[in-house]
Amino acid sequence: MNRFRKPAAWLSACTVVLMTSACALGPQHPTTNISMAPPVAPATIAPVNGTAQTIEPGALVRADWWKSFGSPSLDTLVDKALVANNDLAIADANLRQAREQAKVANGARSVQADLSYQAERQNTSDQLANNLSDSNIYLYTLHTATVNVSYPLDLFGGLKSQYRSARAQAEVAAHRRDAAHNMVIANLVTAVIQHGQYADQLTAAKESVDNNRHLLDLMLKRQKLGDIGASDVSAQQTALATAEGAIPALTRSLDHQRSLIAMLIGVAPGSALPPIPTLDELHLPADLPVGLPAQIVANRPDVRAAEANMRGAGADVGVAIAARLPLFQLTAVAGGISTSFVDMFANGNPFYSIIGAVTQPLFHGGQLLHKQHAAEAALDGAKAQYRSAALQAFSDVQDALTGVTTDGQALDAATRASDAAERNLDFTQRQLQLGGVGTLVLLNASNSAATAASQLVQARAARLIDTVALYQAVGGGINTGVADAARPTPVNGKEGA
Repeated sequence: MNRFRKPAAWLSACTVVLMTSACALGPQHPTTNISMAPPVAPATIAPVNGTAQTIEPGALVRADWWKSFGSPSLDTLVDKALVANNDLAIADANLRQAREQAKVANGARSVQADLSYQAERQNTSDQLANNLSDSNIYLYTLHTATVNVSYPLDLFGGLKSQYRSARAQAEVAAHRRDAAHNMVIANLVTAVIQHGQYADQLTAAKESVDNNRHLLDLMLKRQKLGDIGASDVSAQQTALATAEGAIPALTRSLDHQRSLIAMLIGVAPGSALPPIPTLDELHLPADLPVGLPAQIVANRPDVRAAEANMRGAGADVGVAIAARLPLFQLTAVAGGISTSFVDMFANGNPFYSIIGAVTQPLFHGGQLLHKQHAAEAALDGAKAQYRSAALQAFSDVQDALTGVTTDGQALDAATRASDAAERNLDFTQRQLQLGGVGTLVLLNASNSAATAASQLVQARAARLIDTVALYQAVGGGINTGVADAARPTPVNGKEGA
């Protein structure tokens, strides 16, 4: 029994060490002060022309916010993007990689065990001493089986800090995936809105071309009758060419939006696309939920990613500090050795050893100290990045609110301008047919009507686009439980140690 007293003492000492270990150095939860933006006041945006919108402070955005536009075709496009978008696939792969790396870092804190077997054929010289108990045997095969068990005594939390850093990076990847999810949907909805805008503008441009071509035909007939001269005809030809010149640019913009939509839903540009809703099929949401400043900070994926990155930087400081302190390692080796495979664990053949080691860094040319200073500088940078991300979130919300507030005014102005320009064009066309005005007046009226019609379409689209920007600015309704799932399962219950 005396043979086993020392191992038992070793195990008792190890138990005490393990109970007192797992402390982590460095800032556990780095904090930074942020100047919160003042809360948004409730308001109603009620233009004379168009849907009224109500700003609801403190309300959270629904996860499927794009359904607020009331378009089944838009819902179908978003569903396809969520399944086949390549940016989301990249973000998801990065998240899975970061999670596995965090599990690797967590596994480094646990017991490591390896089993090995070795067969060695030897023929020793009879002039040398033989290692075997039978000194007359010089040709033999030596079989060795061993089990190596090691455990790092993480007294100063260096390994725990490495795990905390890796876990923080997994959370960063999770929040970046949320941000990619938010960005892809917002870009898709915006592309659909702009597609509808260019489609309506292209339709209006073609109608303008048809009207100008009809007027040119009438003027050519009047020229034959000697009622007007060549200068009037040339002016109308100029108006027709100007109207025709707007079509290629609008066609190019429309095709670009189709290509962008195709890429966002994961198909090759030029392929057949599902039905794309028109501008009239998209309904402006009547309610605009705007979270409180604290809710915005909590819901924005980029802010949460910056927060997780800051915690990871704090863990890296702990790693750098622990690297300057003693490193304790406990190793145990047990096995058997024999010239016969079946006798490796027979009486007298087993062996074991237990080794405790401690290493204290003495001189590394100042590297360890400067690594700690570098980690502390990185932590300061991460804090500043977190503050910047929070301030950017407040700025985005403020810009979006300003946009949706002024869009109603712009829509009213554009509606009045378009109505007045259409009436003026009708009057001018009648006067031209009666010979009361010249073609220059008609040319100006036609250009004004085309410009006003285009601005009206842009004003309608701007209200939809700025609403999308507001949804995105407040966080996009992302389910933050995805990021919480980034935390890997702790080994031996040590995640919270």
